[in-house]
Amino acid sequence: MTISIDQFQHVLEEFTAAVESGNGDALARLFCESGCYEDGFYGSFSGRAEIKRMLEEHFWSDAHRFKWLMSDPVICDQIGYASYRFSYTSRLPAATGKVVEFRGIAKFEFHGSEIQCYSEVFNTGVALVQLGFEPLRIRRHLEKKAAELRAN
Repeated sequence: MTISIDQFQHVLEEFTAAVESGNGDALARLFCESGCYEDGFYGSFSGRAEIKRMLEEHFWSDAHRFKWLMSDPVICDQIGYASYRFSYTSRLPAATGKVVEFRGIAKFEFHGSEIQCYSEVFNTGVALVQLGFEPLRIRRHLEKKAAELRAN
């Protein structure tokens, strides 16, 4: 089964609405039972229960006031991409109340009409600078990202 652009647009709308509202059940339902969400900050979460936990216990404990705008969607067979603009207000103790905004690219791999894998590419350093993290902490984070990239 090939996903149409209209179906993909509908998934994007449901996906962002679930994240913006903190509805872990709604987000998890978009994924296959064994689906995977690869987050640029928190890492990889597999299975619906873990995807729900990631949203509710990581995203929403560390931030709120999420805004996620997906644009320019394209899909070929079972792989879809969209540009995005993402923002949130931090709840982290060292950065409470700071607003973070960045752009990225989202990749959706489908199995039938469900998401098999979601992954993204964005500059995490841009977000960390907005949070006011110390330069050494940002450097260590980016060195870790670089090592992960080289290892793969």
